[in-house]
Amino acid sequence: MPITIFSHPSCYYHENGVDHPECPERLSAINDQLIRSGMEYVVMQLDASPASRDDLYLAHGKRYVDELFAKAPTEGHIWLDPDTVMGPKSLNAALHAAGSGINAVAKVMSAANQQAFCAIRPPGHHATREQAMGFCLINNIAVAAEHALNHYGLQRVAIVDFDVHHGNGTEDIFQHEPRVLFCSSFEHPLYPYTGADSSNEHIINLPLAGGCKSTAWREQVQQHWLPAIDNFAPELIFISAGFDGHAEDEMAHFMLREDDYQWIASELKLLADKHCQGRVVAMLEGGYALSALGRSVVAFLKGLM
Repeated sequence: MPITIFSHPSCYYHENGVDHPECPERLSAINDQLIRSGMEYVVMQLDASPASRDDLYLAHGKRYVDELFAKAPTEGHIWLDPDTVMGPKSLNAALHAAGSGINAVAKVMSAANQQAFCAIRPPGHHATREQAMGFCLINNIAVAAEHALNHYGLQRVAIVDFDVHHGNGTEDIFQHEPRVLFCSSFEHPLYPYTGADSSNEHIINLPLAGGCKSTAWREQVQQHWLPAIDNFAPELIFISAGFDGHAEDEMAHFMLREDDYQWIASELKLLADKHCQGRVVAMLEGGYALSALGRSVVAFLKGLM
């Protein structure tokens, strides 16, 4: 079973409030669709272990991490920014979310042709080195990538972020790190209103207008991302897998479908086969239309196969 899904029950207990789009039911929708599609029989599912403070220090400032632990409430909730809430069980969920990426790296590095998907929450790609934002406490993909660079001595990793919102936190953390090729596609203008003018040799942003359909999105990916990743020859490919660009998702205005997520997964798997023995680590970011989210994740996993 080359694909391993990491998650943890604690990820269900981070609460954002009634009717909040980033809800525990997101994970239930994924699990339900895995069962409905029969995919649960062809993947391995494992519980994640929590990340340590030292793990978080690799991607975040020590003061930020220590304050996050100090601020964690024992009752009620606090707001870390206008969009990001922290309750009594949020820190534990965030530590398991970040830890799942570390587990995933260990899994895919253990043998060739291994892929992992982390079905976790809270998401992470908006969390900058020093700030929580956009539903994100810890930048899960950045912690995983830093672990790969530091623990396994990798020299080139690629992070592909197809969430409909710019992965500003990941870009902030790796903007001066040439060992990381960061590729982000997103609707512009849209929260967090960044990324349209911040590309460089190892940051490839694709700001696209609302209403973007499959053909236009795929053309941009084929023209800008795939050749760059091929030239970079990564030793491991990470994916910030946000499914809120789906046409049914009301958080934005892209018109992507399940086939697009299967397509991008298969294209990245081809590059992984060519350059890094098929090793891919994907982590859940956005995706808030529950049925579309479940279907899209299953399509994405089929693409990785």
